[in-house]
Amino acid sequence: MVEESWYQKENHPKLIVISGPSGVGKDTIARKLIDTDPDRFYFVVTATTRPPRAGEVHGVDYFFYSNDQFAEMIENNDLLEYAVVYNDYKGIPKQQIRDALQSGRDVIMRVDVQGAATIRKLIPNVICVFLTTETEAELVRRLRERKSETIEELNLRIAVARQEMKRIQEFDYWVINAEGRQKRAVREIESIIEAAHCQVRQSPIVL
Repeated sequence: MVEESWYQKENHPKLIVISGPSGVGKDTIARKLIDTDPDRFYFVVTATTRPPRAGEVHGVDYFFYSNDQFAEMIENNDLLEYAVVYNDYKGIPKQQIRDALQSGRDVIMRVDVQGAATIRKLIPNVICVFLTTETEAELVRRLRERKSETIEELNLRIAVARQEMKRIQEFDYWVINAEGRQKRAVREIESIIEAAHCQVRQSPIVL
């Protein structure tokens, strides 16, 4: 005979936002986190009007839309949040989040710092993780190696990153994605999520 637990704890799927400056590795860490347990985690694919970079795939890395298509999504209230980021629109489609939460999976989102602040206002019980490199020099090196920006665009991203670092106190957790230590960053975020599931008082995510 299987004994019942003497305390039936509520346990709801979590919504985790991974944010931080451009170039810190948000996409990579989020993907590696999903790879640890695809049945448990769901990765939210962001919609954007920017053109794909080399190797990026529509529906996998981003949903790449025209300005008119993006405007229609805004008009239909299909987006949880959206903003202009480096002259292009980015936004989070709502329905994929709802579907993933209903399936019982924890949902992982990677957004910029501005988007994270918006989501926090809309969903107070979201878990917000600020991802950084160890040093500014490391961030600059990563951005240069992408070779996807002009010198002016690179300088802009560095300047924006310095301002975004000042907002770290708005987040719940801070994780360093050090060079060659991605597994550690993933483990730390896994631990954060595990701790959230052990909270005595939990509430469901409501969009």
